[in-house]
Amino acid sequence: MTPEVTPGVTPGVMAPGICDSGPTHWQTLWEEREPGRFTRFSPSDWDRPQLDDWIAALDHAVRGVGRPPVIVAHSLSCLLVPLWADSVPDAAAVVTGALLVAPVDPDGPAFPAPAHEFRHRVRGRLPFACLVVGSQNDHYASPGWTRAFATELGARHVDAGAVGHINADSELADWPQGRVLLDDFIAGLGG
Repeated sequence: MTPEVTPGVTPGVMAPGICDSGPTHWQTLWEEREPGRFTRFSPSDWDRPQLDDWIAALDHAVRGVGRPPVIVAHSLSCLLVPLWADSVPDAAAVVTGALLVAPVDPDGPAFPAPAHEFRHRVRGRLPFACLVVGSQNDHYASPGWTRAFATELGARHVDAGAVGHINADSELADWPQGRVLLDDFIAGLGG
């Protein structure tokens, strides 16, 4: 079922990382705050991600919204978005942009072993606008790696401060800073 989104409000597709985003994660809280605006993509297995399945699930969610959404990705899904964009010829037409929060370094020591298929990532500019948000003390990626990742994608980078992996463990509640970043990003796109 396609969610009903208020006219003039850009819809969003939530793309959590491995193991999904739990009840106190900002992605979940944003969905609860605006029911119908955000659609969560639904791969077959959150804990043992299969790249083809995750790409298909993201594509299904994006196309199911009914109008071009902004993808709001966290952690492993920050690597998924460029892989998805590379696999579909009309990526620029079916999304408005992407907010990538706390991407994981696929060569880093904390990279989750079950996500090994995501190590071979696509390199190069995304065909749509993108904002990458990183943390100064994320154990999944150094600030330098996160900035380089943003540059590689042709994205703007924002340093969110020392807030860990920007997840529920960071105790950010509904992460008001993130909502401001999302709203400003969408406003900059003209949406």
